[in-house]
Amino acid sequence: MIIGATLVLLLVLLLCSVPVATALVILGLSIGALFSDYPLYRAVGEITWSASTDFLLLSIPLFVMLGEILLRAGIARRTYNALNQWLCWLPGGLLQANIGTSALFAATSGSSVATAATITTVALPQGRRFKYSEKLFCGSIAAGGTLGILIPPSINLIVYGFLTNTSIPRLFLAGIVPGIILAILFMTCIAVACMVNPALSGGRQRYSWEARIHGLLDLIPVFIIFFVVIGSIYAGLATPTESAALGVLASLLLALIHRTVNVKFFQQVFEGTMRTSAMIMLILIAANFLNFILDSIGLADMLKEFVFGLGTSPLQTLLIVIALYIVLGFFVETLSLMVITIPIIAPVLIGLGYDPIWFGVVLILLIEMALITPPVGLNLYVVQGVRRTGSISDVMVGAAPFVVMIAIMIVLLIIFPNIALYFTQFV
Repeated sequence: MIIGATLVLLLVLLLCSVPVATALVILGLSIGALFSDYPLYRAVGEITWSASTDFLLLSIPLFVMLGEILLRAGIARRTYNALNQWLCWLPGGLLQANIGTSALFAATSGSSVATAATITTVALPQGRRFKYSEKLFCGSIAAGGTLGILIPPSINLIVYGFLTNTSIPRLFLAGIVPGIILAILFMTCIAVACMVNPALSGGRQRYSWEARIHGLLDLIPVFIIFFVVIGSIYAGLATPTESAALGVLASLLLALIHRTVNVKFFQQVFEGTMRTSAMIMLILIAANFLNFILDSIGLADMLKEFVFGLGTSPLQTLLIVIALYIVLGFFVETLSLMVITIPIIAPVLIGLGYDPIWFGVVLILLIEMALITPPVGLNLYVVQGVRRTGSISDVMVGAAPFVVMIAIMIVLLIIFPNIALYFTQFV
């Protein structure tokens, strides 16, 4: 009854367009009043303070700022042009560049939305110029943007680590190989589609070897940021939060080198950072309060008893959880979905013997799927918002093949868990 009441009330609030953070607080207050004899609402001050002062969460606005700086400095545009020169010979040309640039930008921004918005802004004019199928073109950008939360540094992996008390460096390391394999699956999907139907691919571009070699210089800034952020963590020089600060400093130096820093630059960077960070932090604080309420009324323990009482095997339970996330991903915003479900679902699966690092990667893949499935797929709306013409159904249709690729990646992780776990044993 508690689970049913929680889901129904949450969906009603979201369908009424109540802001996510507000909806979570209302939900927590309502559940506490209905199912507890104690005034649980009195804990809201302490929970808000403890959630907002956690040192680990300071990395979130820093990674958001890092992505904003790279976008405003024009580094993303140069990266796209350089990769296009090297990938244009593949079936799909610019479509392949969309995925490649998304993967590289994901290794610096940590945000799916930032990745999708940036690549759309840079790539869409090129796609129209060379007459690519706009459905598949926009779908590839929406799908490529999801790599931003799997390839480290990832804001969503930080949130998962915060909610489950799991090692952030190990989560980052676990996301690298699955992220690379998923990018390859996306590119393979594009190549097959364009070979079967050449009309999907636009005009072929040709570049000299001299232009390609010269273009490699534009890839250097992205690799510098990646090695500063990730290298400082695994070299033992910085925590994830400190590495994010180092990444911001490195990106500012690169922006200065490219001579893009001025008053307007800082205004856009700070506004974008504050807007995104405030949204994330409000949702996390509200979700912390809701999780406190649900834990106080014993929902987590009741759910564990219910799952163990079903008599299902660990694999069957995992498949039920995956199906649950797929269904919820249709209707619930991804960050909210994570913070609402992780404190309840993760202990159950970990109790069944699943590795928390491995489950973190599987969960992120399910969140990636939610980002490109209607009706609430955030990346679909981000791409359409930048596109401004046509129907969002075009983006949805174009993203559909990539949903299948994410599903294949999840199956691979279930069959071969060492894809995510092999390198974590060295940390």
